[in-house]
Amino acid sequence: MRPVSGGPGVLGVLGMGLGVLWACGSESACGPGAGVVSRVVDGDTVVLQGGERVRYLLVDTPESTGGKRECFGAAARDFNRSLVEGRNVRLTYGEACTDRYGRLLAYVTVDGKEVNAQLAEQGYACVLYVPPAGESRRSEFQALESSAQRAGRGMWGQCSDVPCAR
Repeated sequence: MRPVSGGPGVLGVLGMGLGVLWACGSESACGPGAGVVSRVVDGDTVVLQGGERVRYLLVDTPESTGGKRECFGAAARDFNRSLVEGRNVRLTYGEACTDRYGRLLAYVTVDGKEVNAQLAEQGYACVLYVPPAGESRRSEFQALESSAQRAGRGMWGQCSDVPCAR
């Protein structure tokens, strides 16, 4: 029996199937590739409808939960909420899947705009780098933070003591 020529073959079919899955962004080795944000915890953490807690990679916003109420914490939480709550978001993972608290670590995108970068660029967040998570984009985020700091955007122009810059 001879194979039929002209077809894509087993590897070609598998490759096409993987390409379709990747393009859909449905899952990754770390977790879901997309989801709806059911709750905003604070400026840098959300909960998806499936119950997954997602911590934004490379950013740290002032605290607004528990007993801690830091300068610009509520503003960061509200900005984050205005961008993602109730919205369908896309998740892209970095070099590590989770943090020590079991939260997924991801870059979160809504309407084609990455929330992590917006937080740093608008002065709602400092860069938080915990190796190896975010290694490939660390310098990009440091530049966004420096630009916000120089321009006095967000907490850089409002807070006498920027909590996450300590």
